[in-house]
Amino acid sequence: MSSDLHPSQLHQHLQMYSRAKWSCWSSLAVSCGLLFLGASQKQEYKPWMLGASVATLEVGRRHRQTAKLLLESLGDIDRASRVNFQAWARANTQPTAQLALTVGTLDTNWQPENLITDPVEYIQKKQKHVALVGGTGDGKSTFTQYLSSKIGGRVVVYDSDAKPDDWAWLDQSDVIGRKGNFKAIDTAMGNDLKTLEELVELRGEGGDNAIAGRERFLIAEEFPILVDECDHAATWIKRHAKRGRRYKQFICALAQNDTAENFGLQGDKDTLYSCFCLVRLGQFGRDHAKTKLKDPQLEQWLKAGGKRRFMVDDQPCELDLSNWGAGGMVQPENSGGGNEEVRSPQDLNEYEQIIVTWGQEHPGEILKARVLQQASQQFKKDDPENIRILFQSLADKGLGEVVDSGDRLGWRWSK
Repeated sequence: MSSDLHPSQLHQHLQMYSRAKWSCWSSLAVSCGLLFLGASQKQEYKPWMLGASVATLEVGRRHRQTAKLLLESLGDIDRASRVNFQAWARANTQPTAQLALTVGTLDTNWQPENLITDPVEYIQKKQKHVALVGGTGDGKSTFTQYLSSKIGGRVVVYDSDAKPDDWAWLDQSDVIGRKGNFKAIDTAMGNDLKTLEELVELRGEGGDNAIAGRERFLIAEEFPILVDECDHAATWIKRHAKRGRRYKQFICALAQNDTAENFGLQGDKDTLYSCFCLVRLGQFGRDHAKTKLKDPQLEQWLKAGGKRRFMVDDQPCELDLSNWGAGGMVQPENSGGGNEEVRSPQDLNEYEQIIVTWGQEHPGEILKARVLQQASQQFKKDDPENIRILFQSLADKGLGEVVDSGDRLGWRWSK
């Protein structure tokens, strides 16, 4: 029956059924035409014409049989279509008062089950960069300043439109590009690329201890403008997206659209979705809930909450930053490049705990990303590179040790 078929299969079956039906009738018409034509031919040509007619008729018979089998598989399409239309009509023609009551109920009482209340914790669990999307007035700058004050590491900001009181809690030499100084931003981004290569060499020679204390959180405001004005911007985001996480060089790029092109990643959409947590504010969050997730309840919930509700990847988040500002800014625990750990080594998140538990149950065995994907449902669809970064993060905390490098990198439990 058609109800057992996936929509893509249903579409394919309908096409096959239509073609088989028309081919059957066409074969019958051609066969009759050949017989009629053969009657007027010379005697020596008649057997050939008769053979061609019979062969064409056989093709038509097989196509007719195929059409019958497909029709049985599809079921009564016309009847199903009428039933579906009647259901749609009933669902969309209720009295206006009832619809208004439903919407009001959603706004007041409904809460999503997978609600995030601490986006910083979520981002740190994922060990990804941040791509922040929002329109004018959606609170991009406020959220970014909040994020940078909580996430730890030395914070460097590229902001050509920064006001005098913006980023006041940072060392002002780390706020680059004031008054539209794109040349300074471009030069600094070029230096970031050199720093990344330097960290690669240091880690290759001396291990993770050689790059300890070099953690940074790099913020690029209005990234599409930086791509247009700075020669290094596109290379800067690509290199850091793919390699920066391993060397604790995390980035946050802001834009007013969530396309890969706006982040300087033309033709590389996979990098945007695999290496970044996408934070969608305002209308962008509501559009994501409506068009991508197809969840009208979530859309209404986001709309009712204003700026304090938004989307982080495919999960809703609620965070009230209305009273957060200069008086609420907190200096990051590790700001300025100190060696202090942001969290206690034993303060493990859900994903790290799964890895540690596996190691304790399999002492001495080396855990690879592929094995973890097979052993744990939580990691089944995760990027192997993200898993290897978690391995490295645990080793940095003194929990276990990494073995090999690159695509062969694994993790082994050790006290």
